[in-house]
Amino acid sequence: VQLQASGGGLVQAGGSLRLSCVASAGISMYAMGWFRQAPGKEREFVGVISRRSGTILYSDSAKGRFTISRDNAKSTVYLQMNILKPEDTAVYYCARARSTANAPTSRNEYAYWGQGTLVTVSS
Repeated sequence: VQLQASGGGLVQAGGSLRLSCVASAGISMYAMGWFRQAPGKEREFVGVISRRSGTILYSDSAKGRFTISRDNAKSTVYLQMNILKPEDTAVYYCARARSTANAPTSRNEYAYWGQGTLVTVSS
């Protein structure tokens, strides 16, 4: 399975971006997650959406500002990011869960990763 993330770019603080992640194979049986990695930091969990969107979890930093959605028919998952802050600057990765677990939040529970898309938020 290959994942292609897109939609990153440069935005001013307070702005919005919408990331997309398209999979080369069907994703309907798996949770899909978003992670991010800032320079010099470990990759961290941003959010996850269960296979039928029944469970959506966010990190504390994403809660209230970011929204994850998915379109299984298009094998695509989205991350809408609003009220962006400079500390949101990072490479954002989408990932497909390793198993059919409902909504995993640990990196180790994901088997397939996209190449990442860079989000830069200027102050």
